Amino acid sequence: MSFTEAVFRVVDVSGCPYYQKGDEFKITGNALLLEHNKGSKFISTVIIDMPSKRRECRTLISELTKILVEHERVDRIPDRVMSCGMCHGEIKLEHKKGTAIALVEDIKQHGTDAATIASILSNFSIFKTLDDSSLRDFVSLLRLKKYAPGDTIISKGDLGKNLYIILAGLVNVADEDGISITKLRNGEVFGEMSLISGDPVGATIKVLEPTTVLFIKGQDFLKVLNRFPSLQMYFARLLSRRLAKSNVMISKEFSSGMTGTLSQMPPVELLQTLNYNQKTGTLKLNLSKGPATILFRGGAIVQAVYGPTMDKFAFFSILGEKQGRFQFVPGLTEQEMALPELGMFMELLMEGLRKMDEAVRV
Repeated sequence: MSFTEAVFRVVDVSGCPYYQKGDEFKITGNALLLEHNKGSKFISTVIIDMPSKRRECRTLISELTKILVEHERVDRIPDRVMSCGMCHGEIKLEHKKGTAIALVEDIKQHGTDAATIASILSNFSIFKTLDDSSLRDFVSLLRLKKYAPGDTIISKGDLGKNLYIILAGLVNVADEDGISITKLRNGEVFGEMSLISGDPVGATIKVLEPTTVLFIKGQDFLKVLNRFPSLQMYFARLLSRRLAKSNVMISKEFSSGMTGTLSQMPPVELLQTLNYNQKTGTLKLNLSKGPATILFRGGAIVQAVYGPTMDKFAFFSILGEKQGRFQFVPGLTEQEMALPELGMFMELLMEGLRKMDEAVRV
């Protein structure tokens, strides 16, 4: 089964009643002529993913199908511009092949099954959290892309779009001044912080050696975390290690109390740091709707208050704030130390992020 796809994007519209500029049509499948001792057989499997909430134009579907028949496989369709003007309107669509192809197609070379690919990837630390069945499912969500030395994969300040896993190669992680923070190699992951927090990318990733990465689209990332709970723990540990390295000085200052702004340290990063460092105390926040507090005991959250809301609902509301000031005060009272945990920290965080994502979609 092929997972490659060709994307045709509408670049010009003149009187078409169905489609608008920017609409995309995704084509998957094959159109092959097979010859054997009993003659020839033509086999075509064409799937066209239409733009959402748009009517189906059978004329355009026919034209896109002809292109696949002409080139046999979607990965063979070259860069091209096509027109469809069979009715009273006309549109132009553009296809750019690019370098991103399905992982299955690249590694399988049209001959190896998903189980073999899963076996290859099982040595990567991120995939060791998945059982064989889950890993085979996860493979179908991954895409592969190759970069040359000097290429920039993501830039500081960009919105997070994908989660990346280095299959082979070497990349440099640099701050806004171009100073190297660290280097990442085979099996290491990047891009997850921006996707989880919703904040812009915090560093620039530039390629040092020919590099091949696997990636999963950002809109699928939280779905994957919900679908594969074991990955939640993997990313919890990964984020904790990242935060531990980048916030060594901040962690020391927390022992005596600290103040700051959410624009400098967003809620996700702030809460992760307190959790990882197993802090006990009160996080006080001055936010858009008034004051808020979160109580930590050994890194676990035992209480959250924000205006009239309490506990989980307050925690979820605080998580979505972008502006405000905070102060961490070490220590809790005996009564506060006896409070029960609101739940596992990573589960609370993922549930809050999922609610934020759903609110954005609405």
